[in-house]
Amino acid sequence: MSTISHKFRQLVRFGMEQALSCLFPVVIFASLAITQFIDLPWLARYDWMLLICLAMQVAMVRSGLESRDELKVITLFHLIGLALELFKVHKGSWSYPGDAYTMIYGVPLYSGFMYASVASYLCQAWRRMNVELMHWPPFWVVAPLAAAIYLNFFVHHYWIDVRWWLSALVLIVFWRTWVTYEVGGLRYRMPLSLSFVLIGFFIWIAENVATFFAAWQYPNQSKTWHLVHLGKVSSWLLLVIVSFLIVATLKRVKEHPTWTGKQSSTLDRTHKV
Repeated sequence: MSTISHKFRQLVRFGMEQALSCLFPVVIFASLAITQFIDLPWLARYDWMLLICLAMQVAMVRSGLESRDELKVITLFHLIGLALELFKVHKGSWSYPGDAYTMIYGVPLYSGFMYASVASYLCQAWRRMNVELMHWPPFWVVAPLAAAIYLNFFVHHYWIDVRWWLSALVLIVFWRTWVTYEVGGLRYRMPLSLSFVLIGFFIWIAENVATFFAAWQYPNQSKTWHLVHLGKVSSWLLLVIVSFLIVATLKRVKEHPTWTGKQSSTLDRTHKV
């Protein structure tokens, strides 16, 4: 019974650390819910969302919950996400109901924070749970893979969709890579590919919540809300992989400024990232 009790306490600790790491996404979802049912004065809903996200970002940095280096990473994801939003909305993949002063070509500027919040979660969880990586692939493999995954979100509109080939390539590249993390003073580990799947699945659940509160709409949701197609898990999975690879690479470069990604004997040991 004591073993079961200990495992339960560890599970609770793990859940608490995950919840604290999701502070930025939680604020976004709560704000979406509030602004969906309460008309705030003076500005449109999406304008208020942008102000809330900006205020939250400032509060995260001023309070020390995020460092200035992490802010740089999160800003990078904001720009990456905004570029993807502009293209996808133009192609009719989804749309944003309503108008706002802070919209560009049908895309509200707050939307970039939804991608930035994923990076915020990764940075927070990395630090809170003392994440380490084992058998991390060299830079010359990781960088082109991340670029190919991101570019496929654009290119597949004009060419074939190679997401499943890229997913298979991810499994091959990270076959030996493990992520280790600390909960209650004890270290655990799991295959990195499994962590990609888990994060992607939970983001898909969050996407259903976001579309329910009209954060954006897919074409089949224009008249009434429907569950987001399960196939979207693959898209979020690949986006999570891009996010993780960028964060991991930047953290590794930060820790080892002269690192070039060349394979060495030390890469076969656990590294603190």
